[in-house]
Amino acid sequence: MNVVIDPLKSGSALANDYIHHYEKVEHLYGKDYRHETTWNERAQWLDDTEDRRVDRHSLVEILRVYNGKHNAHDAVHTSLDMLEKPGTLVIAGGQQSGLFTGSMLVVYKAITIIQAAREAEKRLNRSVVPVFWIAGEDHDWDEVNHTYLLTGDMNLTKIRMDKHKQTRSSVTQTPVSDKEWDRTIKMVIATLQDSEFKADIIAIIRQATESSDNLSDAFAKLLCELFGQYGLVLLDSADPDLRKLEQPIFHSMIEKNEELGRAYQASADQITALGYGLQAEVADEGANLFYIHEGNRLLLTRVEGRFMDRKGLVAFTREQLLDMLHSHPERFSNNVLTRPLMQDSLLPVLASVLGQGEISYWAITRQAFEVLGLKMPMLLPRMSFTIIEGTQLKYMDKYGLSFQDVQYHLQERRSQWLSEQDVLHLDTQFEATRKAFEQLYEPLIHKLGDLQAGLHTLGQKNKSKILDQITYMERKAKEALEQRHEAALSQWDRIGTLLYPLGQPQERVYNVYNYVNRYGLSIIRNLMEIPVDYSGEHRIIYL
Repeated sequence: MNVVIDPLKSGSALANDYIHHYEKVEHLYGKDYRHETTWNERAQWLDDTEDRRVDRHSLVEILRVYNGKHNAHDAVHTSLDMLEKPGTLVIAGGQQSGLFTGSMLVVYKAITIIQAAREAEKRLNRSVVPVFWIAGEDHDWDEVNHTYLLTGDMNLTKIRMDKHKQTRSSVTQTPVSDKEWDRTIKMVIATLQDSEFKADIIAIIRQATESSDNLSDAFAKLLCELFGQYGLVLLDSADPDLRKLEQPIFHSMIEKNEELGRAYQASADQITALGYGLQAEVADEGANLFYIHEGNRLLLTRVEGRFMDRKGLVAFTREQLLDMLHSHPERFSNNVLTRPLMQDSLLPVLASVLGQGEISYWAITRQAFEVLGLKMPMLLPRMSFTIIEGTQLKYMDKYGLSFQDVQYHLQERRSQWLSEQDVLHLDTQFEATRKAFEQLYEPLIHKLGDLQAGLHTLGQKNKSKILDQITYMERKAKEALEQRHEAALSQWDRIGTLLYPLGQPQERVYNVYNYVNRYGLSIIRNLMEIPVDYSGEHRIIYL
């Protein structure tokens, strides 16, 4: 396995500047993780503010129950024992609970979290635990209900799970029936090509889903299979037991809601003043909290001193909302802007591992951290990879393609190559034929028009039909050219499908089981051996 830096198209100007030109945006964030002193200062601040977070023992007891159900590995128990001890710090990061772990970026984020925790332990000479925050409270079903696998003949296939209850409930609270699990697993069986590892993959997935009635639980069990041995602690943000512990934090968010709103808006104004777009919506009257009403997750806003959803299904005074919080904490949920505050109110977060989109929207939260007496943690860019296997590399070498060509110019280069195979020079020949025909036919049409007025109109229609036939013949000739070079063109298409599928980075599309099916779980061990890197640089893994 060879790993080299090769840039990936950036999806966010703000994140790109955070990674490559930090001096331009440092006032939007906390301290720079690239400075050695920042690590020690953050650790000291966490020691000094232990009382600003929830009780460690109570948190760990909840995490023991949850991980005991879904992530019961000895190494995880060890991590939880460490986390319970004062002074232990956390590297955190998370993702939505995608189908069968979702895309490869989830795997890369988990690896970054684990590697960063190991590196921080050595750097600070103290215990640091990796924690993966499963965003099970999110309700966007369409973002998590699918994943992509490759068939044996290298066709991209979308595996999709249907939702039978049309509510806006959280993913963790959205039931998945045994019948739907079985149907989806059968799609996986039909899609994955036969290999020595396929039976084990199906067994792992079946075992994870048999005792899971929702996507989040299955997601957790599959993460355990991949990373439990490395001590990765899992936390589901929709865990009802966790909600009880979060009561005082939600209380502060409600009490200081207007102040938080002003902080978000001030940061948003700073971001837009620099010419960057906002990665998350900042509404003037947004409460940035969700309330669960009759199974639906409703975003609250502030209207004339009351907290209500946009459709008016619920409405509370501040006092009523606080009463409801203490009676039913399970009905409350964070949005994208309050989740970072909740994470740091629960965990002693040394650093948070983020993708580019997250780095962008976290800038909106910096001043909000201060409202709750917190400080933004260090933000570490997650590691980013594209896997290139031997066959794809052979094809790329054959056609003189770089990874940058694949990202930016693949169709252009494909068309250029095909044109070079055109020994008949079809474009030139057909264009010359059209011109010659028009030069001969156009004068005749005019003469016929002098003979009879109607013949000019008829001649123009006739000319148009003949030109259409020439174009039709040109198209058929080009189809014949493509058929002659069908095998080579399929190699070009395979390069695009495998390296930049659907016009997106590979890590945002493919599921990890594409590669486990070819290389077994050893590919996870190999990925874990890649040195941690916080540069944000994208790297190519040549297998």
